[in-house]
Amino acid sequence: MKKLLLLSTLFLLIVSLAAAKNRKVKVITPYGTMVIRLYDQTPKHRDNFVKLARQHFYDSTLFHRVIRNFMIQGGDPDSKHALPGDTLGNGDVGYTIPPEFQLDLFHRKGALAAARDDRPDNASSGCQFYIVQGKVFTDEQLDKLEQTRLKGRKIPVDQRQVYKTAGGSPHLDQNYTVFGQVIKGMDVIDKIAALKTDSHDRPLQDVPVKIRVIKKWLFF
Repeated sequence: MKKLLLLSTLFLLIVSLAAAKNRKVKVITPYGTMVIRLYDQTPKHRDNFVKLARQHFYDSTLFHRVIRNFMIQGGDPDSKHALPGDTLGNGDVGYTIPPEFQLDLFHRKGALAAARDDRPDNASSGCQFYIVQGKVFTDEQLDKLEQTRLKGRKIPVDQRQVYKTAGGSPHLDQNYTVFGQVIKGMDVIDKIAALKTDSHDRPLQDVPVKIRVIKKWLFF
């Protein structure tokens, strides 16, 4: 009996650990679906995003801020059923998440990152996020960025290569927490980023989203 109980406990532990790692979500929009892998190196952001998605918190929220060649931002609960022309971006859940900066997680195209207010502790919004579109950089542009916006911080060689090919928004690195990456549906970012917007960068045509956690079976 004790042996059976031990095996059952071990099985439940394995299932729990497997479920926490390599989690993926689907971001469903009128322009297609993106599949995003959440990083295990940022467990606080990963677990919070999964929790909100499971609660259907994001259903009917909008991509309320869209800047071409930069990013598309969503997650504002005030955007649900917002009227045309409403100014959005101030909604939240009443808590923040400590930053989880990782040197190998950067703002390449398709990166999922946490939005935040301008605050000294760099804590992230509890719900608002953005997905990077960015642009492709030259070596000269990256050199200038290191000297200005990055205040002398050097961009690692491997990341520099990504910014010169796939593109991204390197000036945000180590200032905002990156906690996921689009692995399918990259074209959806471009479609949304190309939409016409008003003076507050809100798309003139609403872009509602639904976010679903992709079910897993053990290690698969």
